[in-house]
Amino acid sequence: MKIRITKEFSFEMAHALDGYDGLCCHIHGHSYQLSVTVTGEPFSDMSSPKLGMVMDFGDLKKIISTHIVQPYDHSFVIRKGTLPEIHEGIDNHLFDRLIEVDFQPTSENLLIYFASILQPLLPASVSLYALRLRETNTSYAEWFASDN
Repeated sequence: MKIRITKEFSFEMAHALDGYDGLCCHIHGHSYQLSVTVTGEPFSDMSSPKLGMVMDFGDLKKIISTHIVQPYDHSFVIRKGTLPEIHEGIDNHLFDRLIEVDFQPTSENLLIYFASILQPLLPASVSLYALRLRETNTSYAEWFASDN
């Protein structure tokens, strides 16, 4: 029997969308909320301390915190090669938490990227089922394994 479990995370992140034709072309930030859902069968080994669990929430938290939340929290994310004047600020330590990515850092693209990071890190007994990245109270993007 398959069961889904979800763990939720919050982090603050700034970004700018290079070449965008609206306000998001400027540096701005969001209080992101990330929901990670995995699916699997609960452990049935009576001798296992994980009996009845699909995955220990603590283990899931450690993976997400280490590979997504800690690096991206309070960071500024831009597409590589954009905003060259930012690099002057790096020399002055104005942007110690600058992350350059190979894509436009939209919520949609961040989810695709996060899925590529997380899938190989999960135990073999579970699968990444869905991700939801809430950018504002009224706006979010979702990634589902079944769509990909």
